[in-house]
Amino acid sequence: MSKRIPSYSEIVEAHKRIEPFVHRTPVLTSQSINTICQSQIWFKCENLQKVGAFKFRGAINAVLSLTQDQLRKGVATHSSGNHAQALALAAKMNGTSAYIVMPDNSPEVKKNAVAGYGAEITYCKPTLQDREETIEKVLKETGATFIHPYDDARIICGQGTAARELLEVQADLDLVMAPVGGGGLLSGTAISTKAINNKIAVIAAEPKGADDAYRSFKSGEWVPSEKPQTIADGLLTSVGELNFQIIQNYVDDIYTVSEESIVETMQLVWERMKIIIEPSSAVPLAAVMENPAVFRAKRIGIIFSGGNVDLTSLHF
Repeated sequence: MSKRIPSYSEIVEAHKRIEPFVHRTPVLTSQSINTICQSQIWFKCENLQKVGAFKFRGAINAVLSLTQDQLRKGVATHSSGNHAQALALAAKMNGTSAYIVMPDNSPEVKKNAVAGYGAEITYCKPTLQDREETIEKVLKETGATFIHPYDDARIICGQGTAARELLEVQADLDLVMAPVGGGGLLSGTAISTKAINNKIAVIAAEPKGADDAYRSFKSGEWVPSEKPQTIADGLLTSVGELNFQIIQNYVDDIYTVSEESIVETMQLVWERMKIIIEPSSAVPLAAVMENPAVFRAKRIGIIFSGGNVDLTSLHF
């Protein structure tokens, strides 16, 4: 099922499957942010999810979808970020092995987290070619099942449960927003939202310095991410093939935002809501703040994608 567009019924099935394992994260509001934006916003706080990001939803759904024979052989992926941690934890919770290929320049905090969940890490050079060549070797040696970070229907179904929970709490929305990197969260969000109420607009947001999804969406042809430059490290990757198909079918628009807006918005959330979000999470709210005429007086649902900020750079 990994390379076809999943149905909403499959997201509902995924939700039942993963519910005992995931946090039902809160939906929060901020009166001061509503006043600043002149709109009403509900934030689905996946920064408070296990491993600190929505990625756990997709990873646990993928692992729970495997056969017993597949589980005996383990799971594998290449990732330097939240997917690596999510798959490592999902594997540990289900008594199977996780083999993670990580670039050798990955942040120490992420290396430590993946190792802490018991995964076996293989380091590689920080190029896509080296990552792919290394994962191929690992798959041949282990027989493990490859779980792509976003270009996989099992992952998309898991990620789509976040929007489903948001709309269970607050159904009367004009639009739902999510950041877009590889497109796993956006794909699942779009399928869920349109199935629940196709009058709700689905809007994505992306950094100007990593705007491949925006350019792909506007041109109607897939455009790769080449030398992206942004503080939003979770949004550096190219949109997946399956994800782009879903985005073309279900997403209404994509906005891009400046680096300054991302930092200012992240700071605003930290200060006004007293919760930690990572730069990628701040991108949709930054789009609202950069485009007041578009979003004013709207009822908006925003998915805060994660809260994994490397605080090791703070020295006193």
